[in-house]
Amino acid sequence: MAEKRDYYEVLGLKRGASEEDVKKAYKKLARKYHPDMNPGDKDAEEKFKEINEANEILSDPDKKARYDQFGFAGVDPSYGAGAGAGGYGAGGFDFGDLGDIFGSFFGGGFGGTRANPNAPQRGESLRTSVNISFEEAAFGCEKDVVIDRVEQCDTCHGNGCASGTTPEICPECGGRGYVQQRRQTPLGYMSTSAPCSRCGGRGKIIHQPCKTCRGAGSVRKRKTIKVSIPAGIDNGQTISLRAQGNAGKNGGPAGDLLIGVSVRPHELFRREGTSVLCETPITFAQAALGAELEIPTIDGKVKYAIPEGTQSGTTFRLKGKGIPGLNGRARGDQYVTVYIETPRNLTREQKEALRRFSETLGERNYEENKSFFGKFKK
Repeated sequence: MAEKRDYYEVLGLKRGASEEDVKKAYKKLARKYHPDMNPGDKDAEEKFKEINEANEILSDPDKKARYDQFGFAGVDPSYGAGAGAGGYGAGGFDFGDLGDIFGSFFGGGFGGTRANPNAPQRGESLRTSVNISFEEAAFGCEKDVVIDRVEQCDTCHGNGCASGTTPEICPECGGRGYVQQRRQTPLGYMSTSAPCSRCGGRGKIIHQPCKTCRGAGSVRKRKTIKVSIPAGIDNGQTISLRAQGNAGKNGGPAGDLLIGVSVRPHELFRREGTSVLCETPITFAQAALGAELEIPTIDGKVKYAIPEGTQSGTTFRLKGKGIPGLNGRARGDQYVTVYIETPRNLTREQKEALRRFSETLGERNYEENKSFFGKFKK
């Protein structure tokens, strides 16, 4: 029989390596030499047996201490040194240790490490929405939102027990929330785990439940929360309120509250970034002669003088009359597009006056008309 190699050498470690060092080295080598990754490779199979045997000893603090002091002689024979019935040495290997490595390759089923049910757990985040007007989005506002959320029970302060009592650590699973079974197979030892039937996977047993929360440690409440909507927010954006979601478990932090903002369309204005767009009608006389117009803005009406000869579709800029930028950034502008409204329901006298006026006009009065038909002739 070939002489056994030092377990530290097998895992590529120095003596005195920490438990975390052993775990990392084992995972790396197990992934490299696993038989399913090296089908038909006898050398890889032997190395896989060897690293599993080394991990079996060095991952156990008691066995590691005996091995460090007495070498192979200090190791329990059941994890021993010779060939065994399992075909991978008497100690075999434990598939439970490989669950987190090969679960993604083979769909799980190897057992593996489970989260401690008594460890602090962050609460779930909640989502809701708020509907605001165009002006409220531009200048900011405050809104009340109503949510149903899970909060820590005020009676038992989250432990689920009646006053004066405390939960018992489950003696069946030792507080882990699951139990592990180890059995011999033709391939070695295989570990499987399942939720503890005694505590239901909670890791603790409550003998006298709190009457308010019935042992859950939390209750559902309806809450009204005041939300500050910042100036400049846009439709579809989200506001996040830290720690306003469901309460955490075992002292963990609460989740967040995510509020989706919906902005109602405005009758006159449209928005592009921080710019406000609008259209306003003008008469033929105003366009031809120029005029001072009253233009609606989100601040109210302002006066703006358009020059004579203004064409339909011309756009003017009102500086600083747009949407404030988020986080105090500069305010945008408003862009006003004018269009000429053609008069309707003219009287006979008005029509006749309009004909006489039209007859006095020549090509020089219609530059765009002249340019268009000039291009058309070409």
